Amino acid sequence: MELDARKKEILYAIIENYQESGEPVGSRTISKLEGLSFSPATIRNEMADLEEMGLIVQPHTSAGRVPTDKGYRLYVDKMLAERENGREVSRELPALPMQELLSKRIDRVEEMLLKMAQVLAANTNYTAMVTGPRSRGSKLKFLQLSPLDKGRILAVVVLSGDIVKNNILSLDEDISSQELMDLNFILNKGLTGLSLEEINLSVIAELKSEAGAHTEVVSKVLDAVAETFAKEDSYPVYTSGAPNIFRYPELTGGDKASELISTLEEKKTLGSAIGSLSTEGGSQQDIQVYIGEEVPVDSMKDCSVVTATYSLGDGVQGKIGIIGPKRMNYQKVVDTLKETMSHLDGIFLNTED
Repeated sequence: MELDARKKEILYAIIENYQESGEPVGSRTISKLEGLSFSPATIRNEMADLEEMGLIVQPHTSAGRVPTDKGYRLYVDKMLAERENGREVSRELPALPMQELLSKRIDRVEEMLLKMAQVLAANTNYTAMVTGPRSRGSKLKFLQLSPLDKGRILAVVVLSGDIVKNNILSLDEDISSQELMDLNFILNKGLTGLSLEEINLSVIAELKSEAGAHTEVVSKVLDAVAETFAKEDSYPVYTSGAPNIFRYPELTGGDKASELISTLEEKKTLGSAIGSLSTEGGSQQDIQVYIGEEVPVDSMKDCSVVTATYSLGDGVQGKIGIIGPKRMNYQKVVDTLKETMSHLDGIFLNTED
């Protein structure tokens, strides 16, 4: 059976009406929509064909139809193709305070990512999640050793992407401010620009040789560097808007709501699942949409997840995701993510300059 233009038009009308109402859509409802000139009988026949093709389903006897995952996929692919081809899709977005948020200098990446999740959740009325930045190719950006009190120093380790870890190191020796400055120079000269794999035995031996009597300090600083790389590999996940799922009855029936909330609270599992979603296409700004069974989390099979990948430079990346019902407003979510990525690019390009 062919999916001709008329069937597509009726399918898209069903999806858009169901997005707004959350109620199964009948032929009479479709026949009253502006821009459609088909009779109720014609619409009923086409809806029967669409159901046979697995694009819509009748959830209850004598009820209207709702889209299936397959129907949503067809609709979403059409929408994304229109954007790819440069066709403008109407947008009715509320003001997004992302530009104001990102225009303010935020020294901690974690704070910025948390605020981003909060703004996205408030703007879309869905749940937002942002994974912290990570990269297997991270390199040491710089070290800063500072005196605290007798027998203790502060070692600040910064990786590419401005991933920072503060370490308080206890020493069995006293070290003067001048000696600490000398060690700062030695360590930065020997380690800056290296990945964890590149800090090998010969590099360590040379550092200890140059450090002279302060090999203990070098060993403890290297341990702090290794811990920072390990922290970067287990990136955090920031979520906001979990209560928004209660807005959508299809996500709250039975144990669905509690299972979803539990999933959102298990941030490590959630981050791994969303972070593992493939990114097809060449651009890191590509928006990816995962519908129902395509989402690799059992408790989220009634959801859709829309993701984008952000970059902090130097190959350091993370994921932004919007989680909502399958009848989510895909156009609004995609536009919101596009706008967010545009602001992020601007802020990080300016930072690099």
